Amino acid sequence: MTEHSRGRPRAFDRDRAVLDAARLFWRRGYSGTSTRALTAALGLSTSSLYAAFGSKAGLFEEAVRTYAERYREIYQQAVDEKDIQTVFERVLVDSVHEFTQPGDTHPGCLISSSVMTDSTSTLDTSAYVAELHKSNERALLVRIKRAVQDGELAAGTDAAALTGLVQSLWHGLSVRSNTDTSRTDLLATARLAHQLICRQLAPAAAGHVGGS
Repeated sequence: MTEHSRGRPRAFDRDRAVLDAARLFWRRGYSGTSTRALTAALGLSTSSLYAAFGSKAGLFEEAVRTYAERYREIYQQAVDEKDIQTVFERVLVDSVHEFTQPGDTHPGCLISSSVMTDSTSTLDTSAYVAELHKSNERALLVRIKRAVQDGELAAGTDAAALTGLVQSLWHGLSVRSNTDTSRTDLLATARLAHQLICRQLAPAAAGHVGGS
């Protein structure tokens, strides 16, 4: 005899539930999102929600990790590029594409959402996101330093300052993505920023790429 699982419906879609929950958390913060609001948005009973995620906090943590970790992946993929100009382009442009995923598949950017002013007893979101930023910044800094050592960037390039510039641009794009700025406008800004950075670095970078 087959014993049917209790606590959640047969048609339960975990990915969709996490997405719908993330939308609420990003918009209202953790404390401002009640269990009742979650069950209504997800179409689950309270017992079903607890059976699937353990608690409201467990659902929140899964939502944060599901959507924030994508930014780490973007940086990791970008710094593996062969030339530094493409590294900068992928960090900025790929991030804009991630910030502006269609609403039916993505909740928006966590980094500049209301959830960043909130906290929980199980996941310190500010600490988690700070670690994420530090990880991304370290990866980019190491890549820029390597470009300087390899002669791809001028010997006098301030790797830390250049990393800070790219990170500042990234954060600005993130904030604007949560103010209904269109993907087209954000991409235009990202590409202009990329062009200006590469133009400033052009003498060394162009010579390196041209000789490869």
